[in-house]
Amino acid sequence: MKRVAARKPSAAAARERLASWIASRGLKATRQRDLIVDTFFTQTGHLSVDELLDKVTARDSSIGAATVYRTMKILTDAGLASARHFEGGQTRYEAALDRHHHDHLICTSCGRIFEFENERIEELQARVAEQHGFRVTHHKLELYGLCKACQERQQ
Repeated sequence: MKRVAARKPSAAAARERLASWIASRGLKATRQRDLIVDTFFTQTGHLSVDELLDKVTARDSSIGAATVYRTMKILTDAGLASARHFEGGQTRYEAALDRHHHDHLICTSCGRIFEFENERIEELQARVAEQHGFRVTHHKLELYGLCKACQERQQ
């Protein structure tokens, strides 16, 4: 199983793609949205809106939660961010710009999220789908348990 190093897509590339997407829908570009995009794309991992809001308001205290929520919806609709609904109910976002498929290990103790890729798992899923005459359009695999550090703390 190969762990995936979280890559940071370029904030400039994200802004450029977003500008095209926004223009094609007749929306306006805003300074606040640009700041949120810059902040989001300079982070790694999976952020909640609250975590992103903390980082954004450290740069501009006039930006509110509603603006961050709306911007993350736009980024998701534009295919630049993925909304992930992990156990516990809180939506977390990860950059989707130029990212390929990966799966997640989620620690139920500390909340850390580890990304990984495993070609054998992907092949097995495809084989199972084929055996059932099923055409997969998308999927997600989330494994919940204890990370190594939390296991060691419990011993």
